[in-house]
Amino acid sequence: MDKLHESLLGDEERGCFDGQFLLAMPGLSDSNFSRTVIFICAHNSSGAVGFVLNRDQPSSFAELMIQLELLKPEDAGELPNSVAAMSVQTGGPVDAGRGFVLHSNDYKSDATLPVTEKLSMTATVDILRAIVAGKGPARATLMLGYSGWGAGQLESEVTANGWLTCPAVEDIIFDPVLDDKYDRAFASMGIDPAMLSSQCGEA
Repeated sequence: MDKLHESLLGDEERGCFDGQFLLAMPGLSDSNFSRTVIFICAHNSSGAVGFVLNRDQPSSFAELMIQLELLKPEDAGELPNSVAAMSVQTGGPVDAGRGFVLHSNDYKSDATLPVTEKLSMTATVDILRAIVAGKGPARATLMLGYSGWGAGQLESEVTANGWLTCPAVEDIIFDPVLDDKYDRAFASMGIDPAMLSSQCGEA
């Protein structure tokens, strides 16, 4: 994560999209963001940082832990079901080789950054060790990469009708079933995305 976006996460300044869902409008042509639901972790006058919630990764959590040598292959079957089923998602096109854990506030380390009153983000290997050991947060999802915007960029894209914002729903954030998150996020506002115009600006 570059210095701008890292500083955003630790900044106390809060923008209007902070802690909100960002929903791609039907006509958004960028393949990275078509039909995506993004949770905005930080937004202020310097830019914004968020994670895509409905793009999966081909590797399971257990497979990634084995690759990182945090779990022995023979121990993979011993993981609690809740840990084994933890979703691994593509958080965005930026810094795609780096992992970020979005999680409930019942886990905290020196590297943990608060996102909302109930959610935090930790980007160190210690939280992965804790999760494997059964000492991690009650709710968590592992994101590879993130989505970032510079100063004024996200505001311009929303104004151009590329995105719709709405309050975040915690159950949607942590649900390992990804296929219907887009429709569910719109449904939380009482909107059917099929009824929206496909004419929008490009992000």
